[in-house]
Amino acid sequence: MEMEGASSSGSGGAAQPTLLPSRRSKVFYRFTQQNLPACKPALTPTLVITIFLLAGITFVPVGIICLRASESVEEHVLRYDTECIPEDYRSNRVAYIKDDSISKKCTLNIKLRNQMKAPIYVYYELDNYYQNHRRYVKSRSDKQLLYGLQYKDISSCKPVESSNRLPVVPCGLIAWSLFNDTFTFDVKARKLNVNRKNISWKSDRDHKFGNDVYPFNFQNDTLIGGGKLNQSIPLSEQEDLIVWMRVAALPNFRKLYGVIEEDLDADELLTIHLSNNYNTYSFGGKKKLVLTTSNWLGGKNNFLGLSYIATGCCSILVAIIFALIHVKFPRPHRDASYLHWNRKSSATSR
Repeated sequence: MEMEGASSSGSGGAAQPTLLPSRRSKVFYRFTQQNLPACKPALTPTLVITIFLLAGITFVPVGIICLRASESVEEHVLRYDTECIPEDYRSNRVAYIKDDSISKKCTLNIKLRNQMKAPIYVYYELDNYYQNHRRYVKSRSDKQLLYGLQYKDISSCKPVESSNRLPVVPCGLIAWSLFNDTFTFDVKARKLNVNRKNISWKSDRDHKFGNDVYPFNFQNDTLIGGGKLNQSIPLSEQEDLIVWMRVAALPNFRKLYGVIEEDLDADELLTIHLSNNYNTYSFGGKKKLVLTTSNWLGGKNNFLGLSYIATGCCSILVAIIFALIHVKFPRPHRDASYLHWNRKSSATSR
């Protein structure tokens, strides 16, 4: 005891206060120990069957609504890369697409099944085209797209960073392989206007492509990859390039080409004049033209509706199976008063 007194006097004569844990630390301790209040329902057979039944009753109508909405979208898909090859070159498509002396003009017709209400979105679709290849994705310079020739370090654009010892703007494989097929549309000998503005993301136009950056030394090498760019128009206004530079995650993808802003009647004959310039024959790719409308659910896609219907039907089936098992092999319920939260409440009442 004397030693305790001495130590107390040696430390100043005053006892050290005991630090009590704060409320926040208590809550954190209970959280890490998974001891916070939580809902712990007793899942009786009746409750489980009811939950599955309600999920099925809810999901099936939602799926039917989504499926009907998807089916109401008018969509026409036309593969033109095989149709637009002259008969003499059907057996050697690569020679046809590489020969600049052969005209690439082509005319096709589509008869519309139903009325298509504006806006009608025009997409080009490429299959077996791996824009997600690592070397392809990395071959670009985002800072050059924003600052132009002011930015000198374009080593990431290899193998298309320069031509004839001069830098290329925009550099890289993605820009070099720009899609360059063109499409125009006629109805009853009248040309339809295709709006090519605002087809890209506004954030890309405003923040990723410079409004004072112009193409320079682009597609001037001996090996031409794809389309050329107008050197008098800044990159922020070249929306074909902006759309193409947002690479796709999958080998089959669509990119927006333009928007037709007038209605097309049912049974009308739509004439398509296109230039089949882009080479997909060397790697076995496919090219398609897509005309589609949209609604509150988006474009034509049956996956969401079918998923809801399948999930709802499975839930109802599980509910029926559980109900039959419960009726045929009933099990006695345990006494709910022995659950630990009920034991606490009963102890408190006493």
